[in-house]
Amino acid sequence: MNGTKKMSKSSNVLITGGMGFIGSNIAKILIKKKIASKCILLDSFSGFISPLRDSFNDLRKYRFKSRKNIIFERGDANDFKVIYKILGKYRPTIIFHTAAVPVSRIKNPSAVEFRRGSVDTTTNIFECMNFFQNNTKFKFKRFLYISSSMVYGDFKKNIASEEDQLHPKEMYGTMKLAGEIITRGLGIAYNIPYTIIRPSAVYGPTDMNERVTQYFIEKAFRGEKLLIHGKNEKLDFTFVEDLAEGCILAATSNKGINNTFNITYGKAQTIYKYVKILSKYFKNLKFSLKKRDKLRPKRGTLSIAKAKSLLNYKPKYNLEKGTKKYIEFVKLLKLENLKPPTRN
Repeated sequence: MNGTKKMSKSSNVLITGGMGFIGSNIAKILIKKKIASKCILLDSFSGFISPLRDSFNDLRKYRFKSRKNIIFERGDANDFKVIYKILGKYRPTIIFHTAAVPVSRIKNPSAVEFRRGSVDTTTNIFECMNFFQNNTKFKFKRFLYISSSMVYGDFKKNIASEEDQLHPKEMYGTMKLAGEIITRGLGIAYNIPYTIIRPSAVYGPTDMNERVTQYFIEKAFRGEKLLIHGKNEKLDFTFVEDLAEGCILAATSNKGINNTFNITYGKAQTIYKYVKILSKYFKNLKFSLKKRDKLRPKRGTLSIAKAKSLLNYKPKYNLEKGTKKYIEFVKLLKLENLKPPTRN
């Protein structure tokens, strides 16, 4: 890892939203590579997809094959007492803040809900860290905030870089940007090193929040027709393991201090291309095209040149390779669910 400095083996790490799609993948890599002694996963165990949906399957139970050096804490990251107690009990040197509404589109969206996830919790955690530092002389090494490519709004160029102007055009991107501003301002005010990560179109095994990749794969398995909103609609699809690796590199590198990085694959593909990849695995796959949703930002490729240069970030999964691994997981999952339950 060029340009990075690993944490000492005695270091604990706190991950808010740790049972979530992104947080759980960060935790697994931190433990597997022995970058952290223990990962404390704070999670409220809430969901954003109705469990009454016929095809709903809660995949959180599949996110950890081993729980060694993983500590689960149930609680709300927006509760001062909860955060302060965890800081005192475990003294984590690095905090990965992944707790938030996990997708930009949910049924009956509320600006208050998006604000709570990205703004209120971020403010609360900084207040707790500052109070804890002032009372214990303990110093945090890093606070990492997961933002989104949605902060760019409509891409003005073919490739969006971290220095581009930010013009979000919907609730999710607006509140993610507000969280970035809070992270920068309070990080400087409280002398807490921070890092901001902007991912895009994250996908992979155990996703359960109806991102387009998951939604289309599940419909393909059920033999249902896919509806593509805009043949030329592009996304910089990012395999979740690549994102987790990039987050860890940024959080453990001195070059990540008070810096912002796009962590994606770095090459956008059309959703139409994604469906064509799926058609290799589902021979009778049917789909149709519809005009794009004008309320959605026009997105594309995010530049990862900065992350490559400063962090030695090297994504491993292009869309074809990532989709193959994702489909293999879903196939195994379906076979497992067909087995009769075992009796004690």
